[in-house]
Parts: sequence; structure tokens; C-alpha cells
Amino acid sequence: MGQLAFLKMFLLVSIPTDINDNRRHVHIFKKGGRHLHSLAKIWIEREGKKCVEIAESQLSAKDNEMLIKAIDKHWEFINSQISKTFRGEKTRIKNIEK
Repeated sequence: MGQLAFLKMFLLVSIPTDINDNRRHVHIFKKGGRHLHSLAKIWIEREGKKCVEIAESQLSAKDNEMLIKAIDKHWEFINSQISKTFRGEKTRIKNIEK
């Protein structure tokens, strides 16, 4: 599991076993939480081009909007870290802001 970024109380994660998924995405976990499942899945591209949208979420509309804006703003960093995860390289966690 590649930890990519922190945003407030959320941890953005890339899961290498998702490599066969048809679009790049991040999973959202609550920082310090004991959840064994992600609270949201957010697509970050469509056909290789930047496209940030909710795939599924248990979060509020306000949290979803905050996450989408932050991912859009830091898209290049997040996308490059996902590439590192899929190559088996170590990722760098970054605190991001909305």
C-alpha cells in the first residue's frame, strides 16, 4: 500500500493490487482510524488525462468536495506517487491543503 498524502484527517492511499483497475484512483482512509476498508475511492484520470471524480464514497458532500479540490490541485504529485507504487518504489507522503 502506497501512502500518498495527508489532508486534514484523511490519508490518501494507492493500493498496488488495483493495477488492473481500468482507471487510476486513490482510496481515502481516516488518518489514525482502524478502518479495514476505504471510506472513498476517487478516480484521478480517464483515458490517461486528468479527470478527478468520486467513484464511491461514504463521506459527506463537503468532505468529497474538499478532497476533489485538493487532489485536482496536487494531481501531478499524486499521479507520480501512484506510478512509484505500481513500480514497487517507496512513496513520499506529503501534507496537502485544499
